[in-house]
Amino acid sequence: MEKISTDIELVSKLQLGDVEAFDQIYKKYSTRLYAFGMKYFKSEAEAEEMVQSVFLKVWETRTNLKKELSFNSYLFTIAYNDICKIFRKRNYNNQFVSDYLHRNSEISSETEDSVDFRSVLSRVEQIIDILPDKQKLVFRKSRFEGLSSREIADELKLSVGSVDNYISDALKFLKSNLKKDDLHLMLFVFLFFL
Repeated sequence: MEKISTDIELVSKLQLGDVEAFDQIYKKYSTRLYAFGMKYFKSEAEAEEMVQSVFLKVWETRTNLKKELSFNSYLFTIAYNDICKIFRKRNYNNQFVSDYLHRNSEISSETEDSVDFRSVLSRVEQIIDILPDKQKLVFRKSRFEGLSSREIADELKLSVGSVDNYISDALKFLKSNLKKDDLHLMLFVFLFFL
């Protein structure tokens, strides 16, 4: 019973914006949430990002928390939903590329002969690798991890405007380099503007 009352007390304080209560909750649950994330992601960086995302949501919704409910269950429900969202997005992106490649390979043998879509993807990766480190990091988080500009800004301690500029500049750079190579841009547009 002591654990439940402790959580209830901490949540009550957290509802009032008590930063110390938030810190105590973080210390109490962050390691377990991290281990939970590692089971799914097998990546330290992704597990850490998930933990940060969960606690950001807790802080943002602190006034609506229900202290009578299991706080432990609440945290792990948020974590599980975040994990599902990330895997759904990855699966959707992979399926989209697969479907697009399949559809376009059946439409016209002329198209298939003139454009090797897999080489376009490979070329896009090569171009991304040329980007400056910070721009590359921001772009990958946006287009490959599905993070919003706000999430990236918070994580990397940047302004949302800076994040948007990095993404915009990266897209311009990619387009100009793909044009130089005379590669088909349609797949690029589908991949990076969705």
